[in-house]
Amino acid sequence: MVPNSTPQHAKEKALATVIASGVVDRVALVGIRGYYRDSMGEKGKNDRGIYDDAMILLTPNVYASFNANTDPSVFRKGIATLKCGVHLYKKGNHGISKPNGGYPALRPANREESLPVTRDGENDGFGIAINIHKGNHSSTSSAGCQTIYPNQWDAFIALVYSEMKRYNQKIIPYVLTENRNT
Repeated sequence: MVPNSTPQHAKEKALATVIASGVVDRVALVGIRGYYRDSMGEKGKNDRGIYDDAMILLTPNVYASFNANTDPSVFRKGIATLKCGVHLYKKGNHGISKPNGGYPALRPANREESLPVTRDGENDGFGIAINIHKGNHSSTSSAGCQTIYPNQWDAFIALVYSEMKRYNQKIIPYVLTENRNT
């Protein structure tokens, strides 16, 4: 399930979120979990398995929003949900274990590729390879990753990569927030 349009989040709000998070990089991503919380899925609930979240690319030259999913696709013991906060990403491939080596995506920038998560039915901890990658039409394709609606993926990753190159930025901060009022 995907909304009829891309998120219409005010640029000033996204910029304020980035600044309040202490991010000073020229290229940044903002994720808003539950952006469509009351207009998609069950009212008053952040659903899983639908593109009810927003991902925004913010640079001095670009402000672009995309339909996203910041939750796992299903509830299952041990499945990871990325905690809100600032997370650092770098260019990399998703699905590197596949025979073709995967496709361009964003991967955690630290050496261990670990990020703080909550886990269904378990204690909080760290998740490995919580990537930002392309979702699927029939599923958000997330076992903890952040996914972009597939029809928007090519434009998203091309724009992110080109803006990182333009500003000679090897790492891109991703500020994940909990609701659309941030």
